[in-house]
Amino acid sequence: MTDQPYEGQYPQGYDPYQQQPAAWPGQQGYDDPQAAQQYTQQWQGQTWETQVQAPVQAAPDTAYLPPQGYDPAHQAPYTPPAPEPQAPAAEPASDYGPATVAGNPRITDAQRARLEGRSPIIEPGVQPAALTALLGLLLSGTAAVGSYALLVPLVVLQAVTAAGWFRLNGMWPARQGIALAFLGALVADVALLAAGRENGPAAILGTLGVWVLLTLVLQLRSHAEPDERMYGLMATVASSALAIVAAGHLAAEPDAVTVGAAAVAAAVLARALPLPTAASVVVSLLAAAGAGIAVGGMTGLGANGALLGAGAAVCALIGHRVASYDYPSRFVHFTAGVALPLAAAAPAVYVLGRALG
Repeated sequence: MTDQPYEGQYPQGYDPYQQQPAAWPGQQGYDDPQAAQQYTQQWQGQTWETQVQAPVQAAPDTAYLPPQGYDPAHQAPYTPPAPEPQAPAAEPASDYGPATVAGNPRITDAQRARLEGRSPIIEPGVQPAALTALLGLLLSGTAAVGSYALLVPLVVLQAVTAAGWFRLNGMWPARQGIALAFLGALVADVALLAAGRENGPAAILGTLGVWVLLTLVLQLRSHAEPDERMYGLMATVASSALAIVAAGHLAAEPDAVTVGAAAVAAAVLARALPLPTAASVVVSLLAAAGAGIAVGGMTGLGANGALLGAGAAVCALIGHRVASYDYPSRFVHFTAGVALPLAAAAPAVYVLGRALG
């Protein structure tokens, strides 16, 4: 008996010594070789595991391949285009001056002047002084005509005073504040015309008190920040007070207004001369006194016009100084610089006119 199996017992390609697959669960084994061969042949039939399939090849990655007709002589493959050069962005426009020696570009002109050792005071100059003199001469001339004639240049003075004060404080545009201050001045003028010169102080102080209270109420109703509301309140009260006080020209004696306004015109013109500050102040007071004597001689004041003119000039120079403070702009010079000397001189004209007349 040989150990080799019978050649015809198994199908071609069958290896009896190779481990046969285990039976399915629940399937009974067969001792009969024919049965085993039957199930073995069925197990080795064509299935998806035993079929010969063509190997799957990965598709070529074309994402990085150059397009058809690509000419490598013009540009190397896979090289991104060079970024275009960008011009430096322009700096935003600023309302402030150029950089100072401290390296801070966002400071005001007044701060820059202080850092550089210069004075932040800039006087209005000749042109605003000429406008002040013109307005003063109009007040002087119309006062001799009558109260209603004086009212025309006075209203112009009050309007310019209200606008100039807000611009001097850096609050522009401030239409509501300017309108409120100017309205207070008009109310004072109407009250003066209705009450008469003898009741001038009561009309002016009464209007001023009402306007301060009105300004306070309006500012309390504002939705701005507390600091901003306080700043607006102070600016509105000061502007209203100056515009209302300017009505003192309407309450003063006509001769006093004639002399005082002419003296202010002379003082401001002399102050604009290119002289040192101390010398310019002295010359201005002398010019005002001289104008007071000259105009007073044509009125009932006589020589007392010198004292009235000098007193009005002192107040006018204070207003001139205020309009020159903190590096003001050209607009400030042509509003506050024109109006403040005449507005500040109104109380002196009223008081001295009553005392000397």
